[in-house]
Amino acid sequence: MAHGHHHVASSQKALMLEMKSLQEEPVEGFQITLVDESDLYNWEVAIFGPPNTHYEGGYFKARIKFPIDYPYSPPAFRFLTKMWHPNIYENGDVCISILHPPVDDPQSGELPSERWNPTQNVRTILLSVISLLNEPNTFSPANVDASVMYRKWRDSKGKDREYAEIIRKQVHATKADAERDGVKVPTTLAEYCVRTRAPPADEGSNLFYDDYYDDEDLEDEDGENDEDCCYDQDDSGTEES
Repeated sequence: MAHGHHHVASSQKALMLEMKSLQEEPVEGFQITLVDESDLYNWEVAIFGPPNTHYEGGYFKARIKFPIDYPYSPPAFRFLTKMWHPNIYENGDVCISILHPPVDDPQSGELPSERWNPTQNVRTILLSVISLLNEPNTFSPANVDASVMYRKWRDSKGKDREYAEIIRKQVHATKADAERDGVKVPTTLAEYCVRTRAPPADEGSNLFYDDYYDDEDLEDEDGENDEDCCYDQDDSGTEES
């Protein structure tokens, strides 16, 4: 029993530290809140589609569910928004090597070094998810139909537009969610890359904050530093003809 208590104490501490770090230095394009303030093991994530990609202007919601022995075991990442993507299952679960336990599984085509280990954290997961959105892995797809369609789009250099059009439709469908949640979705690189600081603790709850992009004057001094943005635009695969 004591062993279990130790896991809870250490995982809660790890999660509190990560939440604090993500408030003080957010990952561009993400908002993080707790689903319920009393439960550190369930996080709600809002993801903004990166500018200059098919996902631009999109507002995607997801949940991260952490195990009691985090960070020794990986969390699960599930999209609540409907996603058409080679590496996302019908139910929204994301299939990505960083979230797989580090067992040696030659069948998977994944190296143990690409899998979860306790030095990974929410920040590395979020960065992996955003790069996966833009560069699907078609080696062992979670959604075979989406994978076939993505490969047609890629191999035709964008002439076969079906994949791109489905994503644009899904992005468009998220506008209603953003309006309902009162969220302003960034559409320029300067807005997307804006670095937000948490308000001081006396302004309501000090665990998290929601008004990420409420500020109308987004052209702050960080606007010039587009090259600092974690999201590196690669023109090759994302140009729409």
